[in-house]
Amino acid sequence: MDVYHEGARALQERLGVRDTADHVGRMVGEGVKPVAAAFLESQPLLVLGAADPATGRVWASALTGAPGFVRATDPHRMSVTGAVREGDPLARASATAGTPVGTIALDPRTRRRMRLNGRLRPTARGFAVTAEKVFANCPKYIQRRQSYEVVDGRTPDSPRVGTELTDGQREFVAAADTFFLATAGPGGVEVSHRGGNPGFVRPVSPRELTWRDYPGNNMFLTLGNIEADPRAGLLLLDWTTGTTLQLTGEARTVFGPDGERAVRFTVSEAVETRSALPLRWSAPEYSPANPPLPG
Repeated sequence: MDVYHEGARALQERLGVRDTADHVGRMVGEGVKPVAAAFLESQPLLVLGAADPATGRVWASALTGAPGFVRATDPHRMSVTGAVREGDPLARASATAGTPVGTIALDPRTRRRMRLNGRLRPTARGFAVTAEKVFANCPKYIQRRQSYEVVDGRTPDSPRVGTELTDGQREFVAAADTFFLATAGPGGVEVSHRGGNPGFVRPVSPRELTWRDYPGNNMFLTLGNIEADPRAGLLLLDWTTGTTLQLTGEARTVFGPDGERAVRFTVSEAVETRSALPLRWSAPEYSPANPPLPG
């Protein structure tokens, strides 16, 4: 199975890392191994990425539940109990059979993360995903949060929808140490994690964000998708209050003369939902891999 499409290959060739990418790509499989199944069943949070079948816009959404709400029902299928919240930008996609999706389960307690991509099928209790690509990522840039609690009675407010970021939302972005990035390309949908010290992602205007692309595993699955298709969606969450900020728009990679890379994201629509998630996590211990921010 060749896990890379032309967009990813173009970046690997440009940066001289194709051999490394081929080596790392061997860890990608089509099935869920027992250790991965056990990891999934212990998670209270799953991030889903897809394109809205009506608008084509790419979004990322968070789902939560008691551990076991996500589980591997067999080596090639992941089952999720519970639907995407009504009014969420991905509610329509999660109810449409055959929708290409990407998912990521990230555990701040252990700094582990697992990605599973495939095609979605609605079920009586939620939805299932037939796995086409399954792999784990390294713990780089994951902030450790030792524990979480479920806040009883926390209910989501009505979403606030706009076409650009408010001053408060820009402050929310600037304070983030983590976000999730959904992209679509010839190989399907990917959801990846981005982390750093607060300030690593910067709102440069009400309609544009930027962040440095930190060194990773050289697969370039996310940037490869952006190379082929600029549509992208961001999910930022407040790990204490449960507020979520979902953004959709277009992304592009900018290469500097020193070899560093940055991504610029243009906002088309923003959806802020206060108290969207019932989880309250402990304070972060920032990853030792986080690069220092420019002075």
